[in-house]
Amino acid sequence: MESTQTPFSQFLRSSTSEVHERAHGSAYMTELLAGRLRTEEYALLAAQLYFVYSALEAASDTLADDPVARPFVIDELRRVPGLVADLEFLMGPEWESRIEALPATRQYTERLREVAESWPGGYVAHHYTRYLGDLAGGQVVRSVLQRSYGITGPGSLFYDFAHVGNPAAFRRRYRAALDSAPFDAQERERVRDETLRAFEYNIAVLEELAAAI
Repeated sequence: MESTQTPFSQFLRSSTSEVHERAHGSAYMTELLAGRLRTEEYALLAAQLYFVYSALEAASDTLADDPVARPFVIDELRRVPGLVADLEFLMGPEWESRIEALPATRQYTERLREVAESWPGGYVAHHYTRYLGDLAGGQVVRSVLQRSYGITGPGSLFYDFAHVGNPAAFRRRYRAALDSAPFDAQERERVRDETLRAFEYNIAVLEELAAAI
């Protein structure tokens, strides 16, 4: 079992590096980053992210007073308002009637709701997987959207993290919160396993998106 002497943020990052690379190298992300998707195919991703972040941010509301989860309930990170604006831009005012969660997305959001009800550590695992990944790699996507698709402002607001201030400083703040989380060695392993599970959910969503384009 991993020693608690290793900072938890470091343990989590090293434990998930392989699955993170698989997610980044998915067929859908390869096409998106190469600028080969049609705008409506990119909109499919925004729609799935809307379902995921709606569940995640509802969990944040539920757990706002929980001592374990509270340091991770960070209003500056909220993505749903940006996703709503993006979908209105990409799909028009009737966007809500035009989107549907993929089967993999439904499984993902069901798991998010489950951990929010019963396990704050699991919430932390999903929070880490989504927000830090989008804060870092999402800036690459934002640049591609501007350069290859001509999308600036609405359509790419999901990837605009201006509200968090300096990204490097924010990541340090986030790592400090992880390192301060009251997890013993067994709970560290359990949260690590849920983080790996969250990455697998993300990969499954990307695989279904690739099949849909």
